[in-house]
Amino acid sequence: MLNIKDIEIKNIDHLGIVAGIVDSIGLVSIINNLIGSEAGEKVSAGHVVKAMILNGLGMVSKPLYMFPKFFESIACEHLIGAGVKPEYLNDDKLGRVMDKLFLKGLDTIFLAISLNVVKKFEISLASSHLDSSSFHLHGEYKTSLPEVIFPKIGNIQFPEESEIKSPEAIKITYGYSRDHRPDLKQFIMELVCSGDGDIPIFLKAASGNQADSACFGAIAVSYLNQIKVDSLIVADCALYTEENIKLMSNIKWLSRVPLTLKLAKYLVTTLPESEFIKSELDGYSYVEKKVSYAGIEQRWLVVQSHARENQTYINYHKLLKKISLVPKPS
Repeated sequence: MLNIKDIEIKNIDHLGIVAGIVDSIGLVSIINNLIGSEAGEKVSAGHVVKAMILNGLGMVSKPLYMFPKFFESIACEHLIGAGVKPEYLNDDKLGRVMDKLFLKGLDTIFLAISLNVVKKFEISLASSHLDSSSFHLHGEYKTSLPEVIFPKIGNIQFPEESEIKSPEAIKITYGYSRDHRPDLKQFIMELVCSGDGDIPIFLKAASGNQADSACFGAIAVSYLNQIKVDSLIVADCALYTEENIKLMSNIKWLSRVPLTLKLAKYLVTTLPESEFIKSELDGYSYVEKKVSYAGIEQRWLVVQSHARENQTYINYHKLLKKISLVPKPS
């Protein structure tokens, strides 16, 4: 007979759905294959990352040393894996795993997981959308690291600092703030999403002062070389520079031509109304032009919105009326 005292109740809440999705995309095995394992470890790197995802989506905000406390009240082994106990998920273990993830390359790991998601859920990569965003941070974030001295202990000579190869860390610094906090330091996140469902496929962290125009072309080429799919790259006008266009000569891309370009500004201001063709979309018309820029022939579309044009006239007349009501200085 079952004794009620032998029953232990643990919460799952919404985390059961999250854990199920993590298991279905094979995240744990992918990370373990890329990172490897340590002899005698009680919990693998993949399970640690799964735990961090559950914690991050657990609607809590606690420091790392409180991490095991979060899993004491939920079904830890059921959600994460057999044999995984809360005390195994301490800040030391999390720190070692995050160091390994950094050394392997977060963009490489993320892409491997994303491509598995694409395959499993049959997501189309016919088009890929590239953009970036900034995230402001509080604190000093000193960029210089203390000098490291490698001593000689007995017959063991530690390697020189120059011999240790590690990925270069990004710089937390001031830059153009998309979230309107130019007073704070920041970092940049470059992200490529699928045109089918806006699923994140590729991400790369960058220093806070990096300009999109300086890296978008290289990111687009690197992304396509890794996914091995003939995908159309879609991005804003930051993609349209002479250097990026030359770099992307062998791939398909779509972007808005910035009006800071003299040829583009001349074209939109001199096109006669008679050249515009009515679009299948109500309220729009367009002109198609073949243009050669940066030594590469391109197809430019000048699109005219009749609703936007009417609103421009209305705003213009409002401005004229406002100016006429302002008394002239005597």
